[in-house]
Amino acid sequence: MKNLWRFPPLRRALLSLSAVAACAATPAFADYPERPVRVLVGFAAGGTTDIAARIIAAELSKSLGQTFIVENKPGASSNLATAQTRSATPDGYTLLVFAVTSAINQTLFQNLKFDITTDFEPVANFFLSPNLLVVNPSLPIKNLKELVDYAKKNPGKLAFASAGTGGSTHMAGELFKIQAGIDMLHVPYKGSAPALQDLIAGQVQLSFDNLPSALPHARGGKLRALAVTSRERSPSAPDIPTVAEAGYPDYAVSAWFGMLAPKGTPSDVVMKLNTAVNKALTDPSVRQKLDQMGAVPAPMTPAEFGRFVKSETEMWGKVVRASGATSE
Repeated sequence: MKNLWRFPPLRRALLSLSAVAACAATPAFADYPERPVRVLVGFAAGGTTDIAARIIAAELSKSLGQTFIVENKPGASSNLATAQTRSATPDGYTLLVFAVTSAINQTLFQNLKFDITTDFEPVANFFLSPNLLVVNPSLPIKNLKELVDYAKKNPGKLAFASAGTGGSTHMAGELFKIQAGIDMLHVPYKGSAPALQDLIAGQVQLSFDNLPSALPHARGGKLRALAVTSRERSPSAPDIPTVAEAGYPDYAVSAWFGMLAPKGTPSDVVMKLNTAVNKALTDPSVRQKLDQMGAVPAPMTPAEFGRFVKSETEMWGKVVRASGATSE
C-alpha cells in the first residue's frame, strides 16, 4: 500500500476497496483465544457441573493454547452465574457451563431477567447422565410395577428425597408421579449426600438420584435399584432396566451439561469452541473419566444444542407447572 499514490485516483480507490475487502474476509477472531478465558459455573466446587467444567476446561486449555479458568459463582440455583454471563462482553472470553437445572429454572423462578433459549449463544453439549431410581431395601418392592402398585394402595405414604427443589432429582420424581398417576411426598435436601443418608436410614423411601452417587450404594446392598431414567440403559449399569422398559415409554430423563456464551459472541468463536469441545469428548482419557461418572458423551453442533435446550426448557416447564413447584 506504500506505493498506492503512484496510481490515478480511480485506480487508487479500487485498490483501497480491495484491501478493505481482503481484511474483511479474514475472520476478526482468527487468533482466538489470545488471553485466558473465564468459565463460570453456578454451583460450588465438587458437584457434577463443576467437574464437567473442569474436565472440558482442561482439554480446551491444551487444544487452544490458552488457560480456561473455571470460576465457581454459586447462588440462586445457578441463576447468578447465568445472569453474570448474560451481561458479559460477547467476545468469547466469558463462558458459562450450565446444566439441566437452568432449563428447569426458566419456569421454576418467576422473575428471571434472562431466557436461556434466546439470550445466549449455544456453544456445545458435553454429556448426558441418567438418574437412578433407588428404594430402601426394607420396602417390599422389587421392580417398578410393584412400586406403582404399592403407591396406589398407599397414596401419599411414600416419600421421595431429592437433592433440592427444582433440580433434576426432584423433577424426575414429579414427572414419574404424573405419568404413573401416583401420589408421593417430595422431601428436598441440601444436596445428594444428606438425601441418600436419610434414604439408607429409612427416613424416606425412595429417590431419583444421580447415577454416580446412588449406584455404589445399590451395588453395596444399602439401596435397591429399580430403574435408570434415561431412554436407554446405562453402560455403567447395563443390568438395570429403564423406566421406559418397565412400562412408561414416554419417560426419559437425563441430566445434561453444556456451554453457553453471551448473545452476540461471533459465530467463528462459537464454532472454534464447539469443534474443540467435540474433539475433547473423543479423547480416551476424557471418555474414561465420563465412564466413571456414568456419563455418555453427547456432542452436538451449536444449532442442535440450541434446539435441544429449547425442547428441554419447554418439557420441564410443563412438569414444573403440573407439579406446582416454585422457587419459594
